[in-house]
Amino acid sequence: MARIELIWDNNADRSLGLPAYESRGAAGADLRANFGGAKEITLMPGERQLIPTGLRMAIPAGFEVQIRPRSGLALKHGITLPNTPGTIDSDYRGPLGVILMNAGQEPFKVSHGDRIAQMIIAPVIQAQFELVETLSETVRGEDGFGSTGQG
Repeated sequence: MARIELIWDNNADRSLGLPAYESRGAAGADLRANFGGAKEITLMPGERQLIPTGLRMAIPAGFEVQIRPRSGLALKHGITLPNTPGTIDSDYRGPLGVILMNAGQEPFKVSHGDRIAQMIIAPVIQAQFELVETLSETVRGEDGFGSTGQG
């Protein structure tokens, strides 16, 4: 199990608590909007904003944190993350913010304390890149988009 160290930003509302897994089998821990003094913001259709969580973290070497949309917000309201999954590298120590985008057709209010995204802790394997003369052959070969069938 990876250990993620967290600290609060200076203006964060600490009563919101730390990220949490909402069920025993959850893969993602929910992140909450933490506006400090503000109560809410409104995302207009097509708009995106960086939403603060009030947290900073230390991720152990060999891991990353992936930020992903919450499926209920995406289905019901069109709220998503334009860079999903967002990656937080193990050497980043700045504020943890979530870029939310309203892909829906109605304005959407994000209130202080709302669950806005989920974070997944994942192992990272760094590759060694090597230039070669040829690549190994496969049945698929160079066939691209849509070459393996519909969908």
